[in-house]
Amino acid sequence: MDDSLDELELLADTAGARVTDRIVQVAQRIHASTYIGSGKVEELAALVAERESDLVIFDDDLSPKQLRNIEKQVKCKLLDRSALILDIFARRAKTATAKTQVELAQLEYLRTRLTRQWTHLSRQKGGIGTKGPGETQIETDRRLISNRIATLKERLNKIDKQRTTQRKGRQAFTRVSLVGYTNAGKSTLMNVLADAGVFAEDRLFATLDPTTRQVELEPGKEILLSDTVGFIRKLPHGLIESFKSTLDEVRESDVLLHVVDVTHPCFEDHIQVVNQTLKELDAQDSPTLMVFNKVDRLEERGLLMALREEYHHAVFVSALRGIGMDGLKEALLSLIQDDFEEHIAYVPVAESRTIAQLHQLADVTSEEYLYTTPNGEDEPPVAIACLRFRVARELAGDVHRMVDKFAGFAPIPT
Repeated sequence: MDDSLDELELLADTAGARVTDRIVQVAQRIHASTYIGSGKVEELAALVAERESDLVIFDDDLSPKQLRNIEKQVKCKLLDRSALILDIFARRAKTATAKTQVELAQLEYLRTRLTRQWTHLSRQKGGIGTKGPGETQIETDRRLISNRIATLKERLNKIDKQRTTQRKGRQAFTRVSLVGYTNAGKSTLMNVLADAGVFAEDRLFATLDPTTRQVELEPGKEILLSDTVGFIRKLPHGLIESFKSTLDEVRESDVLLHVVDVTHPCFEDHIQVVNQTLKELDAQDSPTLMVFNKVDRLEERGLLMALREEYHHAVFVSALRGIGMDGLKEALLSLIQDDFEEHIAYVPVAESRTIAQLHQLADVTSEEYLYTTPNGEDEPPVAIACLRFRVARELAGDVHRMVDKFAGFAPIPT
């Protein structure tokens, strides 16, 4: 509980608020009307009046009814955790894409809470068979919001198609994405590995927009490394949905680098949150390398030794000081080589279904069209596709069985 409130305080600080007090309630059930119960609401109202506070933030999401009932007594602005995170995203969004994604998430959140915006009209009631002006205004706003949401979704669909096209153009490279809990040091690591100039700050959600750079692991072996938005517990579902085009970078990556802030007292919980979010993105089966960051700030060396024993295949680095970068590159290169095989297949162009299946199962890095005579027979040349592809080892057997029947097709020497 303390860790969750510590994180909420960091979120509040990131949004520009100064925290004066905390209130914790241990209850057997959630109160439907006020969430925390009438006695706790009175205690909260007294504290707000004493401190002259102008904002109260709840660590859990509240219903519109609960927010309205508490505000009546507390008499100051209320935010729940989702609203606070959405506010931070709105402040951090710099590009047109990020602003569009955040606006969509905000409107989805607001649509179910419109009744709070028009309480000043609730006293004016219509007669039998008529609608009160408050209801009319709410319906008007709901329709306007729905129209705006439709426009934003259409815009994001276009962005998604553009990014899909961009990713197809990068298939010649192994794609690696940095994932992790917010403020784990992903952007700092990105800057060290790729000299990317990504904005990095010791605050939550410093990076919203994905950045992709080319990184050389060894001479002749280059990858594309992408930085992504950090994860957090209780991340609003609307954000995951609206940031789909951004998070597709994670879903379609060949390898993930899971960055962990080893100095955080609850880093194991953070690992679980990231793993759960990856599961929601259907990316839980991607080859993953654990990267424990900030080892230079770890005071307990015994903990580091214990972690090395528990996480045999993980690497331990300090992105800020550049410690362990060579080991990270070696481990990443080894993971790529262990989990993927590179092959060439020759498939007749007429076998379009086989070619399409190969594109689905493998990462086709190049595709050329040639002519050949099958089995050396004296027959007219046949058009074939020469496909160079990279495939995960667990799928290699399926791919081989699919293309082996065309082994007799060999390109004509030129």
